[in-house]
Amino acid sequence: MRFGFFDQLPCASSQSAPQRYQDILAQIRLGDAVGFDTVWLGELHFGPNTSIMASPLMVLATAAQHTERIRLGTAVTLLPLHNPMKIAEEAATADILSGGRLEFGVGRGSAPIHYTGYNIPMEESRERFAEALDVIRTAWTHDRLSHQGKYFQAENLAVVPRPMQQPHPPIRMAANSPDTFALAGQLGLSIFASPLINPPDKLQGYIADYQENMKPGVQPDVALMFPIHVSTSREKAREEYEASLMNFFKAAGERLRPLGETTIKSYEAFKQVLERLERVNYEGLDKTMGAFGDPDHCIQRIQHFKQEFPMAEYIGYFNQGGLVDHTIVKRSMELFAEEVIPHCR
Repeated sequence: MRFGFFDQLPCASSQSAPQRYQDILAQIRLGDAVGFDTVWLGELHFGPNTSIMASPLMVLATAAQHTERIRLGTAVTLLPLHNPMKIAEEAATADILSGGRLEFGVGRGSAPIHYTGYNIPMEESRERFAEALDVIRTAWTHDRLSHQGKYFQAENLAVVPRPMQQPHPPIRMAANSPDTFALAGQLGLSIFASPLINPPDKLQGYIADYQENMKPGVQPDVALMFPIHVSTSREKAREEYEASLMNFFKAAGERLRPLGETTIKSYEAFKQVLERLERVNYEGLDKTMGAFGDPDHCIQRIQHFKQEFPMAEYIGYFNQGGLVDHTIVKRSMELFAEEVIPHCR
């Protein structure tokens, strides 16, 4: 099993954007040094308490110059917000600069502010996503691109550069709404998922749908994201992590609240997410999806998740909420790499 870590880089009013970027670059260098397989960065907009990570590809290209082996992933690039030809160029550039280490994670995103901010109707998100992904895959595998679609058009264009990895970097799709799991299987794509979005019992069923609908000849590949904090004890972990964790869920609830009134079918599942966000607490997270404690406790939790879910990759969110001190985050990552990963491969 692979092990990665995720960040979307929240920036509280007491923090500075330059320092937060230096923190994440240092954490990526550390991840490379201590043996993490992947790092994943999210793309979000218009909400510093949630994220200042507007361009993960740019950050990953920077990190590539200071790392040697860790694979560098987007989690996710929000395809409906962009011209796919531009994304194809930028992602290919990042793949080249990293020596062929890019992991291309894609999704639609769930925050209405993304769509109002970029003046794109949210009800178009699924169609735009599917068309953009088709354009990118075609651009990466053909010398010339011609496309006449509903949202994007191109005529005999050489979309360059082409990626270093052939035929293209691995593509992983965010699966949150129930029907997205089956769609990802039909497309033959690897997926991200999280019990933060879907409770464990439902998530198991959705992953089964993904596996049942998998394109013939393609091996299912599930990466699951969990909150984690490794410390010297369960009590110390709570002391260091609880405030940041709760800050994340407060900000997420505020950001997603407009979905409570949505009539867009593909986002209706998020109404239940909002209901859960209103009830979330540290004890519940600790019991259902977290690994907060000393290395032995975290080993037990991850072994439990391995039995509960058919996952190929565990992605830890080491600073969910963005309020954990950089030094403490690094120590948690080091403990995880040195004392947890060897027992959970």
